[in-house]
Amino acid sequence: MTRKTVIVTGAARGIGLAAAKQFLAEGRQVAMIDRDGEALMAEVAQLKNVLPVVCDVSQPDQVAAMMAECAEHFGRIDALVNNAGVADFGPIEETGFDRWRRVMETNLDGVFLCSQAAIPHLKETAGAIVNIASISGLRASTLRVAYGTSKAAVIHLTQQQAAELGEHGVRANCVAPGPVRTKLAMAVHSQEIIDAYHDAIPLNRYGSEDEIASVIVFLCSDKASYVTGQTIASDGGFQSTGVGLPALRK
Repeated sequence: MTRKTVIVTGAARGIGLAAAKQFLAEGRQVAMIDRDGEALMAEVAQLKNVLPVVCDVSQPDQVAAMMAECAEHFGRIDALVNNAGVADFGPIEETGFDRWRRVMETNLDGVFLCSQAAIPHLKETAGAIVNIASISGLRASTLRVAYGTSKAAVIHLTQQQAAELGEHGVRANCVAPGPVRTKLAMAVHSQEIIDAYHDAIPLNRYGSEDEIASVIVFLCSDKASYVTGQTIASDGGFQSTGVGLPALRK
């Protein structure tokens, strides 16, 4: 009952899995949430102090049941990391409404539903919400009409949460990752795309899942006790102004 707990959605792989492992390493109990039950159980089998819950965060009934299970199992909820998301890129004219809704229902609706369900528990612990957006929510880019718009909405939703929940001691912040060297990214990014990203990022490289996870863990910690309503772009400087011509960079 006294050990701090955190719920991480989209925890079966990538940034969510990296964050869950870092939370465990610092002594927290973790509820790992994902709709891919097979992948989730494969990861959980190697971990301790974990509650796995198969849940589609876009479905209100599933979210309500998931939150109730987490609260009953741990007795308290100290933090919620809304990491679950889908990436679906395409031209505006080729983005049908069904495609638009698929992105929005997970990337935006899921954040809203999970946060709303967690708020009563977070008020009791003066807890924290960390929403995972994207650099695509801060700067426009081609082929990201649904994805970028959903992440921009998550950034504003974070500010709404901070404004309304602050008086209860609940903090809400957002992390906007830039290009991250995930297995999926490396599988779909051509060498030309990789080179272009390197040229556009001041640190001249992709980030790692653990680097993003470290920012998430910090924002959930007491070290960030006076930080709320903020969006931290963990992007190697990608959001900053131009870094010069690629030919002039070493």
